Amino acid sequence: MDNDLEKVVEFHGHLCPGLALGYRVAKLGLRLLDAPRAKGEELIAIVENDSCAVDAIQFLMGCTFGKGNLYFKDYGKHGYTFARRSDGKAVRISLKEDVFSRIGDREERIRKFLSLGEEELLEARDVRVELPKEAEIHGSVVCGSCHEIVMETRVRMRDGKAYCIPCYESLDR
Repeated sequence: MDNDLEKVVEFHGHLCPGLALGYRVAKLGLRLLDAPRAKGEELIAIVENDSCAVDAIQFLMGCTFGKGNLYFKDYGKHGYTFARRSDGKAVRISLKEDVFSRIGDREERIRKFLSLGEEELLEARDVRVELPKEAEIHGSVVCGSCHEIVMETRVRMRDGKAYCIPCYESLDR
């Protein structure tokens, strides 16, 4: 196991097929973008699932929700788009359609995800994406019902009072 993979496993907690796939996707994404791990928001990642693969992408690419350069689209697909903010270069990497039909159990998937050639495992193509704005820091307000702090861009107003989304949705129940 190479040093980067060991670190990804340590971050995630165990080696599994999803983590192995995310490791390969992130390595390919960094290579295709000719970019190092993001220190700030210079790279963005758009992931189309919430599998273990995303942990490898966060760790290796430096794209996280906290930094505002990781975006989740709940499509349930092994599709991953990476872009450089400096020039807008973007690539989309997806799992080849016949991979699962060629791979058996959990252990074989891990082994194959780590050993198959990129061209056998992954599909990569240049794409155009509209780059999201860089992360902004927003003010906070207190919810008029539960009294918890809420990001001001997420509050819902009713009768002049600010509410968090769960409290707002429960007002008419």
